[in-house]
Amino acid sequence: MPIRAVLWDIDDTLFDYTGADTAGFARHLAEEGLGGRYGTPQEALALWREATERQWARFAAGATTFQGQRRERVRDFLGAPGMDDDEADRWFERYVTHYRAAWALFPDVVPVLDALAASHRHGVLSNSSSANQDDKLRRLGLRDRFEVLVCAAELGVSKPEAAAFRAACAALGLPAAEVAYVGDQPEIDARGARDAGLLAVWLDRDGRRGPGPRGAHRITGLDQLPAVLAGDTRFGARSGIR
Repeated sequence: MPIRAVLWDIDDTLFDYTGADTAGFARHLAEEGLGGRYGTPQEALALWREATERQWARFAAGATTFQGQRRERVRDFLGAPGMDDDEADRWFERYVTHYRAAWALFPDVVPVLDALAASHRHGVLSNSSSANQDDKLRRLGLRDRFEVLVCAAELGVSKPEAAAFRAACAALGLPAAEVAYVGDQPEIDARGARDAGLLAVWLDRDGRRGPGPRGAHRITGLDQLPAVLAGDTRFGARSGIR
């Protein structure tokens, strides 16, 4: 069955989240006068990302709201459990100002979207919120490229749950077998998409993270995606299937 549409992850797939987070957080710490509190900038960033992962896991499990996980990330990182919501919101928004200033697309994004514009429909499935990701796509000049934007915060279920992928396919009006999913996480994105019946494409940009889930196509750049979509057979496709 031919692939008629591509669903996309955003962060670290289309948009260089890691680069923006690294640069933005370093500037934020300097302005907050916290540059020396956590040792090196790298150590501070590692603590911030640990807090992010902990609180994001709670959000994905339905234990907190999208805004709640942001507040708890701040409290966690600062070691300030008693910080009130307004203060935590203001701290996070000051960070976001620097983070947004560092936003950038990966250079292979626009060329592949141009190459596939006439042959495939496009949508987004993200584990974030629609308000957050809609704003991001608009600022990056990509929102008009996607027919649908489906996000976990409104959907009530997150990747890698099959229901999330199937809801995004339903938004496109297509069965899962006619949709590919492209994301940078081997388990959350590739394995989740595969198990939901989509064509799973794992984008391993650094090429150093192992073979990935069995049955997922591993690519190291988006320039390789058109060949995957054209050559998919679901059984031993020619694009380096693992």
